[in-house]
Amino acid sequence: MTNFVMNKLVKKIMKLQDILKNTRKQLKLTILEVSKLSGIDQALLSKYENGQRMPSEYHITQLTKALQISYSELRKAYITEKIFDLLKYESNALDVLQAAESRIEYLSSNQVFAIQQVSKQVEKKLKIADALRLQWLSKKPLNATQLQKMKEYFALKYTFESNRIEGNTLTLQETKLVVHEGVTIGGKTMREHLEAINHSEAIDFVSNMLVGKEEISARNVLDIHRIILKSIDNENAGRYRTVQVRISGSEYIPPDALLVPQMMDDFFIHYNKQKKVLHPIILAAEMHERLVTIHPFIDGNGRTARLLMNFILLHNGYTITNLKGDAIW
Repeated sequence: MTNFVMNKLVKKIMKLQDILKNTRKQLKLTILEVSKLSGIDQALLSKYENGQRMPSEYHITQLTKALQISYSELRKAYITEKIFDLLKYESNALDVLQAAESRIEYLSSNQVFAIQQVSKQVEKKLKIADALRLQWLSKKPLNATQLQKMKEYFALKYTFESNRIEGNTLTLQETKLVVHEGVTIGGKTMREHLEAINHSEAIDFVSNMLVGKEEISARNVLDIHRIILKSIDNENAGRYRTVQVRISGSEYIPPDALLVPQMMDDFFIHYNKQKKVLHPIILAAEMHERLVTIHPFIDGNGRTARLLMNFILLHNGYTITNLKGDAIW
C-alpha cells in the first residue's frame, strides 16, 4: 500500500497513541496517575502512547473513563489502527476495504445493533408470559422425580427439534434411543447420531452454567460450540471461523471473517449492558438474532444461538422455548 493511500485512510482520525498522550498531558496527569485511575500497568500505558502495543477492548473502556474521552472517538481510532496494521503491506488495500464495506453494510442499513421499540401488542404478550412465569414459579419446589422426568422430556424434545431445524432426520423416538439408550439407528448417518448426543450434552453444560450462576461469556459460548461440533468437526469446534461463509437458502451474506472477533466482543459488551435493561424475553430473542447475524462459526450457529437464548430465559425464571423444526421450513 502506498503512503498516499495510507494517509488517505487515516487523515481524518488522529492516531490512537496521540489521542492518549495528548489527552493525558492536557489533563496534566502522569502515566503513574493514569495507571492508578485505569488499573492498567504503567509499562503497558507507555507502549500504548508510543504505538508499540494496541490496547485490548477492555483497556479501551478503562482508558475512556480514566482520561474522560468519548468512547466512540477512542474506539474509532482503535479500529482505524487495527485496519491500518492489517492492510499497510497489501497492494490491493482499497479493493479489500471496498469488499469489507459491502460485507458490513447491514450494520447501518438493517440497524442490527439498534434497540427497537416494543409494540403494544408485544407488551401485552410479555405481560401474559410474565403471569405464566409467576404461575410456574408458584408450583415450586416440585417433587424430585417429577422434576427429573420433566427435564428429560423437554431436553429430549428440544434436542430433536433443534437438530431437525438443521436437517437432522432422526425421529423423536430415534433421538431418545440414541441419547438415552446408546442405540445405533440403521439408515442414519454417524453425524446425525453425534448431533443428537452432542446437543444433549450441550444442554447439560448450559444447565451446569445455571447451577454455577455463570453469565454468558466468550469462554462458555466457545465451550458450547465445541460440544456441539465435537467429533463432527474437531478442527472448527469451539473456534470462530476464519473464512467467508454463505447461509444455504438465504440471500444474506454474513460479515467477513476478519470482523468476527471484534463483532463478538461487541456482542458480549452489548449483552452485559442490556441484561438489566431489556425484558428477558426480548433480550433472549435479540441475542439469538445478533449471534446468527454475525454467524461466527463455520457450522452450529443456530444451535449455539438457541442454547444461549434458552440460557437467558432459564436464568430469568422462564421455561425453555422449543422452536419446532417444521415451523422453520
